[in-house]
Amino acid sequence: MSDLDQLTQSLARNLKRWRGERGFTLDALAARAGVSRGMIIQIEQARTNPSVGTTVKLADALGVSITTLLDHEQGPEVRVVPADQAVRMWSTPAGSRTTLLVGTEARGPLELWSWTLQPGDAAGSDPHPPGTTELLHVTAGRLTLVVDGEPHTVPAGASATFEASVPHAYRNDGGETVEMIMAVSIPPVR
Repeated sequence: MSDLDQLTQSLARNLKRWRGERGFTLDALAARAGVSRGMIIQIEQARTNPSVGTTVKLADALGVSITTLLDHEQGPEVRVVPADQAVRMWSTPAGSRTTLLVGTEARGPLELWSWTLQPGDAAGSDPHPPGTTELLHVTAGRLTLVVDGEPHTVPAGASATFEASVPHAYRNDGGETVEMIMAVSIPPVR
């Protein structure tokens, strides 16, 4: 079984599990996530590989991290994720990419990401649930962080935090590769 097939099967199993645990019907989850009922059915039947945006919307609607949707195996208190088991979520032909490094459900989902943005590349995000906070640290290059339409320059060595319940984007407007680490804290579903 390929990595993609394994990811598809894990997402199908976990989406069905968390939807059941939350007591959400297909229609209720579709309304909460802004994702069609048909798409949710296809995902739960492992017949499609949804976009990162769709996966994020479903995770946010369920109040879990993307890590939980992709693999909810419960391990020891200390969980070490080898580099080759981190999940590549997004990439471009130019070499930009995001990798989900690790996540947890403690006090609401918490995720740790590694980002690489090549010159000229950008990635946008829909608003997350109210109370979601992102923290990032740029280790190379100069990031343009756009929050609710307002650009902010974050150079190498600097960090930023923001309320992610508004549209936001990450851009590399410079000539060198941007490398950053980002943590996302999502409030628990009430």
